[in-house]
Amino acid sequence: MSSTTTAAPPTLITGLWQRKLPHYPDTPARSWYLAVVVIASIALYYQLFVTGAVGNELIAYFDLSFAYFVWIFIIGAAFGAVASVLAGVLDRWGRANIVAYGVVICSLLTLFAVPATTSKEAYLAVYILVSIVEGAVLVATPALIRDFSPQLDRASAMGFWTLGPVIGALVTTQISTRTLDAHPDWQFHYRLCGVISLVIAVIAVVGLRELSPQLRDQIMVSLRDRALIEARARGINVGELEQGQWRKMLRLNIVGSALGISLFLAFFYTIVSFLPVYMATNFGFSPAKANALGNWYWTANAVALVLAGIASDKLKVRKPFMIVGALISIVGMYVFIGYTDKPDTGYYAFATVFVVIAVGTGIAYSTWMASFTETVEAQNPAATAVGLAVWGGTLRGVVTVVLFGLLIVVNAAGPLVNYGPRLQEIQHEFGPQLATIQQVGPETLAALQANPNDQAAQLAAMTKLTGATAAEIQTAAGLSMKYPQELATLQAIEPATTAALAANPTDANAGLAAVGQVAKKFAIPVDQAIARLTAVQQIPPADLAVAAKVGPALAQAAAKLQAVGTIPADDQAYLAEHATEVQQAQADSPSQWKRWWWVCLIAQVAFLPFIFLMAGHWNPKKAAAEADEHDKIVERELATLSTPSEV
Repeated sequence: MSSTTTAAPPTLITGLWQRKLPHYPDTPARSWYLAVVVIASIALYYQLFVTGAVGNELIAYFDLSFAYFVWIFIIGAAFGAVASVLAGVLDRWGRANIVAYGVVICSLLTLFAVPATTSKEAYLAVYILVSIVEGAVLVATPALIRDFSPQLDRASAMGFWTLGPVIGALVTTQISTRTLDAHPDWQFHYRLCGVISLVIAVIAVVGLRELSPQLRDQIMVSLRDRALIEARARGINVGELEQGQWRKMLRLNIVGSALGISLFLAFFYTIVSFLPVYMATNFGFSPAKANALGNWYWTANAVALVLAGIASDKLKVRKPFMIVGALISIVGMYVFIGYTDKPDTGYYAFATVFVVIAVGTGIAYSTWMASFTETVEAQNPAATAVGLAVWGGTLRGVVTVVLFGLLIVVNAAGPLVNYGPRLQEIQHEFGPQLATIQQVGPETLAALQANPNDQAAQLAAMTKLTGATAAEIQTAAGLSMKYPQELATLQAIEPATTAALAANPTDANAGLAAVGQVAKKFAIPVDQAIARLTAVQQIPPADLAVAAKVGPALAQAAAKLQAVGTIPADDQAYLAEHATEVQQAQADSPSQWKRWWWVCLIAQVAFLPFIFLMAGHWNPKKAAAEADEHDKIVERELATLSTPSEV
């Protein structure tokens, strides 16, 4: 039995749930619906990405290990994958309802539930809820974009839709860049995000609509098809069209292309979650500076997404854009990898290569989304939501694996994030003392702390601190016991004066300077200073040379060792427990990140073969000829309609 499209269009009140339009909307209304979907997507991704922007603050507040922090993303992505698949089933509730009320739920969670969490377990639970809703909306939003955009305008529309994650990330980094220093409390950023998103949610609830199944279950090549689409809708049996949808969507050209783009986006999902962590632990960037660097990526990506979509629609091809975009991104990735072990790389060097990668990714992604929906339509236009559910589930599943792989490959990030901040605080406060510890060595220092009279440890420490030989140190130590006052007199003389006297013992000016310096040091009259200098002459010349060379260095070394004792015991214990591990992590981090970036580059290369499985032409001339032939078919079919009312 056929279905009809005679139902009345939804009103402001009935449209709060019954949102299906019985007729294809005019361009102004269609543009409005598309805009609402894009803005709702931006709000959702803003809520999802704010976690990465305040990641350092969350780690400090909840005392998270880096592994736990990564597992938050992994578990969220896994639940999001399940929700994406279920969205294909929940499509019967209405795509517009899923989007509108999904944004409402997420906004309320972000505004109230997340800031109220006081434990890492509670935060994880709420994050899972946000991820579930986002996973479902991830499927519903592109489905609506597809419904309201004919194939010849599809890439432009998808270019705007893909602004959702990009502008969501851009909004996140822009706001955090300007507010993190003034508001280091992470709750502020969630509440601000929740307020903004809730306003957008109200707009979506009131203003969003969708096509009836009879209209959306057809392929619309251009707006010229509108009359024919509505005429055909009168005789469409929706139930028949929607049979066997999952079987038709689980094919290589659909599952394979979904897998390909998911792999391609491994770099995107890495930096959207861990850019501040990466830039802080490897290059010393502050969170605000790292987020500002991300602005270059998101801005360039947003521009490329839209412009590539417009150009693709004009030329009526997708595949060449995907190839060119992927190659540009791969080249940018290769250059970026070269910076990984160069800690002196400047801010603008990173900004430039981020722009290159972002432009390539934008060109490939917007045209891929258009081509994917067209590939799904080629199998069954009524199965759009199911096809996008396959894509959404695959994407979130790959993200889960990607983040788990990151946790394994870049294990050096754990100690740097877990222990690095406190060690940096200790370093800032006790820098000279820590330099002494590093120079002496933790084993020698531990031996001295256990037994201050350990002569072997004392000798080892003094040898490392002074650079003198063991024999010289032992000689100087013996002299200090035999001639304590005479050596103290020598140490009161400034090195320049000592050098002048060594070069010329009869230098009158140097002699007077030495007398003055000794008198000042010990606050004694000149005659007593002269007497002390005269007593120095009883030291044999050879011993005097050793004392002059090693004595001051020994005094400085003793002072340095004494200063080490000013470090609080708990800080010393923290250093003893974690300093070696963090030093090793700092040494390992560049090579591990480089290995991970190579994984992301190889994943982008793996995307290329899947392009050949997708629908669409390579040659613009052939694509234009097919579009012209389609227009002729539409005109002929319209001409065969029996009465004008059917048109």
